[in-house]
Amino acid sequence: MVRKKKYTLSSTQIILLSFLVTILVGSGLLSLPISSATGDAVPYLDALFTATTSTCVTGLVTLPTVSAWSVFGQAVILVLIQIGGLGIITVMSGMMLLLNKKMGIGDRMLVQDAFNLNTMSGLSKFVKDVLLGTLIIEGIGAALYMTVFVPEFGARGIWISVFNSVSAFCNAGIDIIAENSLCSYATHPLINAVTSALIILGGIGYIVWWDVIRVVRSRSKNNRRIFRHLTLHSKIAITFTAALILVGAILIFSFEYANPLTIGEMSLFDKIQVSFFQSVTARTAGFATVPQENLTNASAAVSIILMLIGGSPVGTAGGMKTVTVAVLLCSAFATVRNKNSASLFGRRISEESVRKAVAVAVTFLTICSLSTVLLMATSNASAIDAFYEAVSAAATVGLSRNLTATLNTFGKLIIIITMYFGRVGPISLAVALGRKNESQNVISEPTEDISIG
Repeated sequence: MVRKKKYTLSSTQIILLSFLVTILVGSGLLSLPISSATGDAVPYLDALFTATTSTCVTGLVTLPTVSAWSVFGQAVILVLIQIGGLGIITVMSGMMLLLNKKMGIGDRMLVQDAFNLNTMSGLSKFVKDVLLGTLIIEGIGAALYMTVFVPEFGARGIWISVFNSVSAFCNAGIDIIAENSLCSYATHPLINAVTSALIILGGIGYIVWWDVIRVVRSRSKNNRRIFRHLTLHSKIAITFTAALILVGAILIFSFEYANPLTIGEMSLFDKIQVSFFQSVTARTAGFATVPQENLTNASAAVSIILMLIGGSPVGTAGGMKTVTVAVLLCSAFATVRNKNSASLFGRRISEESVRKAVAVAVTFLTICSLSTVLLMATSNASAIDAFYEAVSAAATVGLSRNLTATLNTFGKLIIIITMYFGRVGPISLAVALGRKNESQNVISEPTEDISIG
């Protein structure tokens, strides 16, 4: 008698399914009458869209969060944002640790894959640090927000502050302040500063946090050389993030300087802070202080590039990620200069890292391209609006040129699928759906040169 081979899910497939189950449970809760501000159940497709955008920490919405959902519905959305930002595997592992249960080898493999880590060493401490660090930063952010929102909204300002802090740190871009996002606070220095700080800290990646803390502690008597002792990953993430924000802000400031629909009528200081915030939020956050449809085409193009790149690995941000793009650029420059390998900060980049970067970029751009074409085919959107929406969904940003609310059923389904694929990660999706590698003992195919370029 031949025994059937038992099929088991890989850790990557479990991660994909965990997000899917979370979305379905969330959509079920949001479709209940108690979740609606009016007491009447919202259409299930809108509930599914909201659950997806919350779990995938995207921020695109078909219904205004502040007016369409009750406090219960908003609480469901907030929980989905927190789970989506941290990852369901991290939340479940944290609950196990709180109950003093040890993580088994399977649990450790799940956490390793969820954060794309290279080792399983110290994963229990890593999960604890992630949860504690997240709680501390979100708490500080909420406290700072309260200094503005409590005097303005009273007791409701506490709820608004907590919601906004979690959403900003998780790079979700969903708020319960107004239907025009943060446009009413475009020139408010504290709101700009706190929101930008939360977005950057969430998007820079957890492993960069611990690396900086490690070096600061070890170099406490000689802080002048802290950067030198960081890992290559941290150096790339920090420098690339800073460069993108600065260059993006300068370009947006230049292109919008005389635009009366955005910053044209503002003071110089306000023009600078609004341009800076647009550069920060475009890198997967999704909060808007100026209507995106009013941006010049040049600024919209800059924002699309920033959205495509996104944040850094092992954080709450989406996109192709800073390290991925940095590796691709260095590899391209090395090829142009006839160098055998790419290097950064005096360190050689492995060929495996280059291959992964290429896979992520190609898969990500393919998703964006297909989504754009399908949106244009199913709606009356222009090319730039459709591409802006598709990139925003895939990179889990949440910025829209006023297209989301006008989407028909097919358009909503396209964005839902795009947000899901963008959140779980192009490379994770490819690994989960692909077949297992064939035996390495087979004879490899013959090599033949081809013309490139």
